[in-house]
Amino acid sequence: MSTCIIGDIHGCYDTLVELLPLVAQRADSFIFLGDYIDRGPNSKGVVDCILEFQRQHPQTITLMGNHERMLLDYLNGYEAATFLNAGGREMLASYGISPDAAPESVAAQLPPEHKDFFENLPLLWEDAYGIYVHAGLEPRVDLSRQAAYCCLWVRDEFIRSQYYFGRPVVFGHTTFQKPFVQRNKIGIDTGAVYGGQLTALLLPEKEFISVAAKESSYIPEVPTDVDGLVQERTVGFGLRKLFSLFR
Repeated sequence: MSTCIIGDIHGCYDTLVELLPLVAQRADSFIFLGDYIDRGPNSKGVVDCILEFQRQHPQTITLMGNHERMLLDYLNGYEAATFLNAGGREMLASYGISPDAAPESVAAQLPPEHKDFFENLPLLWEDAYGIYVHAGLEPRVDLSRQAAYCCLWVRDEFIRSQYYFGRPVVFGHTTFQKPFVQRNKIGIDTGAVYGGQLTALLLPEKEFISVAAKESSYIPEVPTDVDGLVQERTVGFGLRKLFSLFR
């Protein structure tokens, strides 16, 4: 059968609940590309839903997104403002937790199963049909040596690259109005939390299944350029070089 890959959810629980029955019997393995939380209204519901889906479909892989990484950094006492302003307030509200709570208090209030979920998300996955990652990969670098920064944050450098890893790289993170398809990569974040769609991809058929968003965020999306590529510059060049030292 097929592999089903699902793009960025961002707390859009009702949209996810509509999509899953459309794909649950279409594949024998499932890969979620990260960014389950923040911005949308029901991050907790999304994680509960994915955990239940994983119990019913053991061949389910859940990858880390940059928003899960921001949450973990916040829980460890770093970059609180970055997390809270990027949708973390909405995420905490879905758990009934005040954004004014100290990070150690937040950690204690998260359901243990959810905390374990966030702490054990891999950066990437691969099978016979593709390579799967939240944001992208560094060209000409072996998968075993990919920097966490690239897997979680990269945008233009990866999207504009024509490097082919031997299989298409399926990614989220960067929002497109419709799936972004090239020979070497497929982007399936179609902006569910911004009133767009939540998209799943079936491989090897290369079939897209999308549902219209039921929720939307008031947090504005960053502007796009003429190619429809998001131009967010969250990490500067110098910091990218620093991250690469720890690959």
